[in-house]
Amino acid sequence: MVELLSMKTKAIGLVSGGLDSMIATKLMIDQGIEVIPVKFTSPFFHSEDIKKEPIDFLGLKLRLIQVGEEYLSIIRNPEFGYGAGLNPCVDCKIYMLKEAGKIMKETGASFVFTGEVLNQRPFSQKKIFFELVNRETLLKGRILRPLSAQLLEPTEPELAGFVDRSKLLAISGRRRMQQVAIAEKMGIKDYPQPAGGCLLTDKIYAEKLKKLLNYWDECTLNDAEIIKHGRVFWAGDVLLVVGRNKEENELLRTIAKKNDIIVQLKSVPCPLTVLRGKNIDNSAIEYAKDLIVYYTKRAGRDKSEFSVEKIQ
Repeated sequence: MVELLSMKTKAIGLVSGGLDSMIATKLMIDQGIEVIPVKFTSPFFHSEDIKKEPIDFLGLKLRLIQVGEEYLSIIRNPEFGYGAGLNPCVDCKIYMLKEAGKIMKETGASFVFTGEVLNQRPFSQKKIFFELVNRETLLKGRILRPLSAQLLEPTEPELAGFVDRSKLLAISGRRRMQQVAIAEKMGIKDYPQPAGGCLLTDKIYAEKLKKLLNYWDECTLNDAEIIKHGRVFWAGDVLLVVGRNKEENELLRTIAKKNDIIVQLKSVPCPLTVLRGKNIDNSAIEYAKDLIVYYTKRAGRDKSEFSVEKIQ
């Protein structure tokens, strides 16, 4: 046992960037664990995380992983069902932990830990679902949840002596008072306040995505991203996304891809509109012009003043 404790143990931290995952990571660092923090990004999480430069997480280099296109098949047909919206929380957690398990093998890490709190979320963070996820990921015994560990069965890293169970926590429920107090003791001051979380739980976005998945069998993550940034309309099976302000106009131009058509007024500030689909005809373009006129302050513009640009 002394020999085991003298070795530098690696662990993959599946983090969100929020307070819970920061505390979980700090608990591991304080026990001498070499932490490799991993965060997944997707159109359904916060877009600002998708950056090229390294991101610091408690002094560690955060490893960002974009979910693959196969993630959409999980949303279409989750094995373990949806939460309140279009959110396949259990299947999502299984997906991410399986990917984390691959990184664990690649890096020689001994286990994976998360910032999950027992009973914090009604669908995915009950004990029965923790056990299901442990089983489905084939990582049973190697998934540590430091914030609630003392309320759960001991894991392999605890039993092997890599982690001191007595220094882990017994938090349960949705209230964050304990976490805030612990963060203060740990010296963690700069942490984000709870946000909206996964967009798949948002009813408005979920309805947009449902329609997108119904119209297009070959829907992509880029498609799921673009409908976040503007008013969404359909002309048959052609998607139209109309920017609501300058920032969205710029985002839509950035997200637009080959064969998309961008329509806007030539000389008047207006909503930039992206058309996407296999059969973009003149009627769809005319519809886009009508929408732009409707949402432009200086309404009644001559449609001949429009620019229509196809992305090459």
